[in-house]
Amino acid sequence: MNDYEKAFQLKDPKYRSSILTNGLNKSGERALLYATGMDEEDLKKPFVAVIGSFSEMVPGHMHMRELAEAVKQGISEAGGIPRQSETIAICDGLCQGHEGMRYPLASRDLIADSIEMVVEAHHFDAMVLLAGCDKIIPGMIMAAARVNIPTVIVTGGPMLPGYVEGNPLFCSSELREYPGRVEAGITTVEKMKAAEQAALPTVGSCAHLGTANSMCMLSEVLGMALPGAGTAPAVSLKRRRLAKESGRQVMKLLEKGITPRMILTRETLLNGVAGAMATGSSTNLVLHLLAIAHEAGVELNLSDFDEISRKVPFVCNLQPSGRYPIVSLDNAGGIPAVLKTIRYALHEDSLTVTGKTLHELLQDVEVHPDDVLKTLDHPQKPEGGIAVLHGNLAPKGAVVKQSGVNKKMYHFCGRARCFSSMEEADAAISGDMIEKGTVIVIRYEGPKGGPGMREMLSTTSLIMGRKMDLDVALVTDGRFSGATHGPCIGHVSPEAVNGGPIAFVQDGDWIEIDIPNRTLTLEVSDEELARRKENWKPLIKPRLPALAKYAALVGSSDTGAVVDIENLKYSKPTF
Repeated sequence: MNDYEKAFQLKDPKYRSSILTNGLNKSGERALLYATGMDEEDLKKPFVAVIGSFSEMVPGHMHMRELAEAVKQGISEAGGIPRQSETIAICDGLCQGHEGMRYPLASRDLIADSIEMVVEAHHFDAMVLLAGCDKIIPGMIMAAARVNIPTVIVTGGPMLPGYVEGNPLFCSSELREYPGRVEAGITTVEKMKAAEQAALPTVGSCAHLGTANSMCMLSEVLGMALPGAGTAPAVSLKRRRLAKESGRQVMKLLEKGITPRMILTRETLLNGVAGAMATGSSTNLVLHLLAIAHEAGVELNLSDFDEISRKVPFVCNLQPSGRYPIVSLDNAGGIPAVLKTIRYALHEDSLTVTGKTLHELLQDVEVHPDDVLKTLDHPQKPEGGIAVLHGNLAPKGAVVKQSGVNKKMYHFCGRARCFSSMEEADAAISGDMIEKGTVIVIRYEGPKGGPGMREMLSTTSLIMGRKMDLDVALVTDGRFSGATHGPCIGHVSPEAVNGGPIAFVQDGDWIEIDIPNRTLTLEVSDEELARRKENWKPLIKPRLPALAKYAALVGSSDTGAVVDIENLKYSKPTF
């Protein structure tokens, strides 16, 4: 190497970013970096992507730039050069009950793609990813597994609970029931308006254990976020300190060469399932864990969820399946205390972003059981929060948040009432057209058929608000909000648009739901189902280009509704 070549060897070639800084022919790249405010000393240091998801439309993401500043400070103190950018964030709550709900699940894969593009195009050495809500967190973890550079997840944390009608622990999961209560004469319009303005008092993810907080806690269980990150309140100084420490820690991971795929092993993902069962997490977590496993190249399937559900009890008394908001669990010891409680079911040799194993992290954790975090001897419920059902109506599986189902509805038989959209079902419920003993069937709402696998929260909220949860059940190839509770069976697979049996259910058919025995049965013979299928044509709903592309590539819910590149059709180039 001659002298002028040596003059432009600014950075250790072991760093990916050296492709931007080293070499006589990289004059243009260096000039662009200088234009961002860097100097030559900066070019010698590792480049760390700080990818946030700030949005003024999403309470769980409004404070992300503040957290990003703390992260960047930590990176700088530890000898790195932080460079910030943003990805998108869609609020599931704002999308409920209308066509906008087609987009959040599809955005998960778009987020992963966008991170891949930025990180690979600019050759970052490491990254810190900031997210607070539903699909953003799994999309970021999927990206981490995909690009496999040292990564720490920083979550935004839960908001504080509201104070509504004398209840200081009010969460928005209950607020969703108010429309049904108003229609049924249980409450007034004035009380509903007052509740709306008081229910969500701070920034952060919604205070109950919805999908957002389920994923926040999962990021900690998986060892991709620092201890405490799963439950520390969004408005707390603890949250800011965690963000700063995450910046420091990603530099340690870079030094040690610890990457996400070293952390996201099968054993770690099984720990994630166990944590979900113990906390009573959202059924959406099933989709997301399966998708993370896919990106990490790790085997995980629905049978793993069912097996663990039978041996790990639901020990957290958290809304919507229990009484308390997430901040109460933080006060009770957070995720470390939960994991210490179910230690017998965990793989403790799993590595974490701390550089320590789960075993090492749990050694000094003390657990003080109370009404928020129960004991194994006296759990909230004896089985895990989620159950997986199979049967001729769901040959490839369906899921139910059994922690939120009244025990009287664990076994239910009823006559089918079929709808091809959530709106049709909502209108029937609001119009008092659903009789006791009905199983409401909503189809063509799956990943491909929706497209986008909409949440049925407006439907489930009407059922609960009208106090119908002991009289009717709901079965769908769509999904549910983490705020959902009641006898609601989702993720029915295969979905209707793919010719799954749910497409051939007719009004009046008997359906049996048996949660203890894990079955979902349509009382119709195979021969009759085959006859009904003969002249069947799938219902294809209108969609704009983004969703059309998604529908063409997305897979089944039983494997995580992943966008699989195997579905791409390659053709030879022509010149």
